[in-house]
Amino acid sequence: MSELAWIGTALGAARPQVVGALLRYFRDLDLAEEAYQEACLRALKNWPQNGPPRDPASWLIFVGRNAAMDVVRRRKKQRDLPDEDAISDTDDAETSLAEGLDGAQYRDDVLRLLFICVHPEIPATQQIALALRIVCGLSVPQIARAFLVSEAAMEQRITRAKARIADANVPYETPGAPERAERLSAVASVLYLMFNEGYSAPNGESASARAPLCDEAIRLARILMRLFRHEPEIMGLTSLFLLQHARSAARFDAHGEIVLLEAQDRSRWDRALIDEGLALLDKALRHRRPDPYQVQAAIAALHARASRPEDTDWAQIDRLYATLERLAPSPVITLNRAVAVSKTRGAADALAMIEPLAPKLSGYFHFFGLKGALLLQLGRDAEARTAFGQAIALARTPAEAAHIRMHLDRLQADAKG
Repeated sequence: MSELAWIGTALGAARPQVVGALLRYFRDLDLAEEAYQEACLRALKNWPQNGPPRDPASWLIFVGRNAAMDVVRRRKKQRDLPDEDAISDTDDAETSLAEGLDGAQYRDDVLRLLFICVHPEIPATQQIALALRIVCGLSVPQIARAFLVSEAAMEQRITRAKARIADANVPYETPGAPERAERLSAVASVLYLMFNEGYSAPNGESASARAPLCDEAIRLARILMRLFRHEPEIMGLTSLFLLQHARSAARFDAHGEIVLLEAQDRSRWDRALIDEGLALLDKALRHRRPDPYQVQAAIAALHARASRPEDTDWAQIDRLYATLERLAPSPVITLNRAVAVSKTRGAADALAMIEPLAPKLSGYFHFFGLKGALLLQLGRDAEARTAFGQAIALARTPAEAAHIRMHLDRLQADAKG
């Protein structure tokens, strides 16, 4: 990885800890974000010259805190400073700040920030979007893509959520046990989307650049399990993360090209993660309180237990997706179920299942990729070529585009033959 790429990865990975710590110090969301951005700019200037710091997050918090204090001093010229309880720890020595930032404090800050973003004063449609932007550092286009809405609509949601936090004077404190329980499902949704964004190769990034999002989602999920020891929803969520992440090393070849599940080298799957994920899933299922995360984990478990692609129980996967459709109806879930249907009942049935989804998934790469593949299986080459062309136009990464071009090249070769 190049030096600049490493710096970008380090800055993104440190964002939750840095913003969370700065928010704890200054209790001002906009100020915390502004200070983080200023610290990143200074890192881009200093790290290439002086080398990376031993602890990037601690360095960013130290620099960001100084930048925020400069802003506070400038504001003092225009109006009186807030009361002492509105700005915390402003008299701490800089050395104690640098030395006092340890892993446990980071965890508290990140979780505090997550639970603040899903405060009930904020509408549900805005809570998760705000958390993905502030805590996870995802861009507005990335979040809009996760929700299948326009970038303008998502920008508006996030802006309104910030305004509500300011207007409602939301306290920047760790909520108590009852409040945490009430907000748990929303926090789980944030972690789910956070993991998916890291797992789905956004913006053509390398696997090493994507890993921090997945790793952070898994780390936070494990912390939540310690807080909610008997909550099957969190067990299922963590199990899903582990079973999916176990396949990461086999999902791309040496050239960064996508390797489909059926073609992956299963010896490269992480058996330790799989075993942990399977054990958590079994523990969750014993509670007999099914939820979408447990069902998705059960689907991932069937793939993990198949030593060969032909051993996969597609009929059971189809049934699990049908259950998932009832628990959490979504066109994307139906699209995923169609893959299982194509394996059990054939491409024609799967194509009939996804055709009604076209209006809702007209901007979704995977819809046209699957449609093209099904048409290709049915020998409808001209229609398949059109669908693949639409998929390439919607590809988010070079790897996605290259995978579709492979199909188009094959169609062209067959036509010449």
